[in-house]
Amino acid sequence: MPKCTINGKEVEVKEGTSIIEAMSQSGDRIAHYCWHPGLSVAGVCRLCMVEIEGNPRVQIACNTMVTEGMKINNTSEKVRDAVKWGLDFHLINHPLDCPICDQAGECGLQDQYMEYGKYDPEMAEPKQKKHKVVDLGPTVVLDSERCILCSRCVRFTEEVSKTNELGLFNRGDRTEIGTHDGMPLDNKYSLNTVDICPVGALTSKDFRFRQRVWYLKDSETVCNGCSTGCNVKVYYNREGFFRVKPVYNEQVNGYWMCDEGRDIYKFVNKDHRILKAQVRTNSGWTEMHAGAAAKSASETLKSTAADSVALVLTAQYTVEEFDAIVGTFVNEFKSKKVYFWINNKESFDSFDGLLIRGDKNPNTKGLLKVLEKHGIQATWSELSQGLSSGSIKTVVVAGPENLAVFPDFSDRAKELSKAQNLIWLQAAKHEALTTFTNNAWVIPMKTFVEKDGTFINHAGLEQKFKKATVVVSEALTLTEAALLLAGKNLAINPSAAVEFMPMNQRPDQVEVEARKKNEFVFKRGSL
Repeated sequence: MPKCTINGKEVEVKEGTSIIEAMSQSGDRIAHYCWHPGLSVAGVCRLCMVEIEGNPRVQIACNTMVTEGMKINNTSEKVRDAVKWGLDFHLINHPLDCPICDQAGECGLQDQYMEYGKYDPEMAEPKQKKHKVVDLGPTVVLDSERCILCSRCVRFTEEVSKTNELGLFNRGDRTEIGTHDGMPLDNKYSLNTVDICPVGALTSKDFRFRQRVWYLKDSETVCNGCSTGCNVKVYYNREGFFRVKPVYNEQVNGYWMCDEGRDIYKFVNKDHRILKAQVRTNSGWTEMHAGAAAKSASETLKSTAADSVALVLTAQYTVEEFDAIVGTFVNEFKSKKVYFWINNKESFDSFDGLLIRGDKNPNTKGLLKVLEKHGIQATWSELSQGLSSGSIKTVVVAGPENLAVFPDFSDRAKELSKAQNLIWLQAAKHEALTTFTNNAWVIPMKTFVEKDGTFINHAGLEQKFKKATVVVSEALTLTEAALLLAGKNLAINPSAAVEFMPMNQRPDQVEVEARKKNEFVFKRGSL
């Protein structure tokens, strides 16, 4: 374990650690664009300059290893001057696009400019013009003028996705990144290139021109797109959720996430949600408060014989919720007729070797653990027979949040609607839920961003996550629904039901109501 001194502080690091890694470990800031901890070292931006005692020249920190007794600093005038000139070269051909650039507010180049500022350009020649609004593929747009040729995106397609669509073309100040002929940037991890782009050269078609990042709040959670359980950050404001980005977790997803997982913000927004409970009786559909609907459903459940009650679960809820609802059925209703609705059976065990798994549920392991705990061994064929014979009269369904990964939804809804009484708990709208002809309760549920809980991923790793905010104030968690279905009372904290109030806001953070009108746009530009 070699020891070195960084800006006057002694730091102990592992053998083979680079200076930039050591500085990251010690909490010292250092300018860098091309270096990324998840990629190989390129050493092309020349900004991570440091001064090493005994060495007459400044060195790049990303490709210089720490040795015993090394004394390093990046605060001297010599280093600051080197970084300032490096920044000058990066800005020579960089356009003044900040007012319309998606990266504004989280741009490494802006940060460096403010810290080292070359406020007076010393280049007399006109800027080199390059291609703008280049369609690289179905998800990403390139602006070559903004590109500082750090090569992160090229290395990502070579080393991580291993799809090799991107390359560097031409030479000198005419160099541009681009795709090889006949190879659009079209892999399942393409949007990671946008995450790692330090400037606004690569932008997401989905997020492009939709928000200014300083109008967004963020919160860490766990992706519920599949059983990998990537750690992610969701971004939202008072108008809804707008994007998802990965959060580093060495055990789970490293620095990356798949493009499919980036769409999980869509089904939590109000456009896709059930906002009020709907109850169907002989006289037709009636709109009700979710809690009142669950209470009325509890009367039907209590009046049904124990061997005629069934529960259908999807693996899209938390361990705590499964424990509450299954416990309620076993202990309150004396029924062990609990069934696991498995989606995508044919591809359930597939894996692409990186992150994407065929099990499109975040908590299959958690559900199986709870079923085992309560001694549940019921099979779907038993449920089908019970519905056909009429021996199962009342069914409670905890439906999926992410309808995109349940292609059999309509078929299952049709099959389950054979029950005399169907109590359907679900967050997302679906046309099939409006076609029931028997007694039915459709009750809105909270999504993963609206509750605390635990998911257990494919490897058995338990990951706890916190509530980000509330999107639908009336919606219930499965735990709350279980309590109400058992006929018990539920106390609601009014302050906890305020929509889009951040749960992790700092005490000193100020809410400016007047800014609301600037937080989104109704009309977007093309591409």
